[in-house]
Amino acid sequence: MSLRIRDTNILSRNTPRAGEIFSSPIHFLAFGFGSGLAPKAPGTFGTLAAIPFYYLIIDWPAPIYLGFLILTFLLGVYLCDRSAKELGVHDHPGIVWDEMVGYWIVMFAAPAGWPWALLGFVLFRFFDIVKPWPIGWIDEKVSGGFGIMLDDVLAALFAWGLLQVVAWFWL
Repeated sequence: MSLRIRDTNILSRNTPRAGEIFSSPIHFLAFGFGSGLAPKAPGTFGTLAAIPFYYLIIDWPAPIYLGFLILTFLLGVYLCDRSAKELGVHDHPGIVWDEMVGYWIVMFAAPAGWPWALLGFVLFRFFDIVKPWPIGWIDEKVSGGFGIMLDDVLAALFAWGLLQVVAWFWL
């Protein structure tokens, strides 16, 4: 999985307190507006935090939505890299900006309605947690902010493809 650290004390030493998260714009965004501070399953909470934002952008025209995805990806490369370096932990579990962008990718051109938002959530979490090849390989081999973002983008593309197939057959 994405966390390759055996010493859990490293995480507790390198996890910023809520006050640090909310006072640092880099950590605040990288930690998904604080959702990455969840003590259990921060990636799931980060993905949940992406859902309200999705409902704000759901009706954007495709070119604008795609531009948003590109911008949030590029911003994520920077944010995740800076936050990870400041924390001294590559792909700290609390860094969830990548999960947020991943969810927005899954929901691009998805049918409207909460069942589709839920299915997109479940599919994305599945691929992000299981990390089938090449997602797991990239998670292990590609470093820095680009690596943190890239494995989630691939998980999102797997989930997006499956969601589109289900929608095509269902609708």
